[in-house]
Amino acid sequence: MDYIAHLTLNTGIFIILAVSLNLINGICGQFSLGHAGFWAVGAYTGAAYSVYMALPVPDFINLFISCIVGFISAAFAGVIIGVPCLRLRGDYLAIATLGFSEIIRIVIVNLDVVGGARGFTNIPNWSNLFWVYSWVVITIIIIANIINSTHGRAIISIREDEIAAESMGIHTFKYKTLAFVIGAGFAGLAGSLFAHAQQFLHPNGFTFLWSVIILLMVILGGLGSITGSIIGAIILTVLPELLRFFGETISQWRMVVYSLLLIILMLARPGGIFGKHELDIKSWFRRSKL
Repeated sequence: MDYIAHLTLNTGIFIILAVSLNLINGICGQFSLGHAGFWAVGAYTGAAYSVYMALPVPDFINLFISCIVGFISAAFAGVIIGVPCLRLRGDYLAIATLGFSEIIRIVIVNLDVVGGARGFTNIPNWSNLFWVYSWVVITIIIIANIINSTHGRAIISIREDEIAAESMGIHTFKYKTLAFVIGAGFAGLAGSLFAHAQQFLHPNGFTFLWSVIILLMVILGGLGSITGSIIGAIILTVLPELLRFFGETISQWRMVVYSLLLIILMLARPGGIFGKHELDIKSWFRRSKL
């Protein structure tokens, strides 16, 4: 049961990461590969607050403060990275964000105050299923409301045709930066929850590979679909663990099997499971009544 609870908790954290990256890559149409860097910033700053500056208040209040600290610090990092990088497009933006993500990781390696290359220990165990999934719901509601607002329509117009959006008077750089900073902030929030679930952080746990995995979650579910990001995060968090239980042979080759299943799924559904669509529960209930 502890294993299932831990896996469920990690799934919630990856849902926040996938939904927040979807705002940048799927809704705004920017190709970012730096999400693991923002995740790391939030994890380390949130953990540093808990270890060095925790207030004499109940644990859930300290966890809330830690999450806000993680959000603000990652959002600030998003401003620092986004302002120079978001003037680039396509592959150039991906390379720039990847480079900044690695810079963040190297800086952490050389910061003894958070353990450096040894790792950050003695982080209190404050995360639990209730608080993780409370933040999942909050994240989904906030990002869904942003998408459905006038600002969200401006962000979507940039994805569809940036030149046309700019010619219509939309300040494209402002809205790209807004999407980037909000997405980075929620990645930092997920990092704080992650730190208080694992109780140990190491810089090698936030490598480029994790940025790719989070991006795969978004692509698998469908770029531009919040529902797709949730499903993609669940599949890519649970699937590698399920393959452990299919005998020793498959367990040894589970990453190969995992990759093959992804390739087959992407060939069958190149636009992702949901594409740009959302799960419309109201319509489903109306059809079921008929």
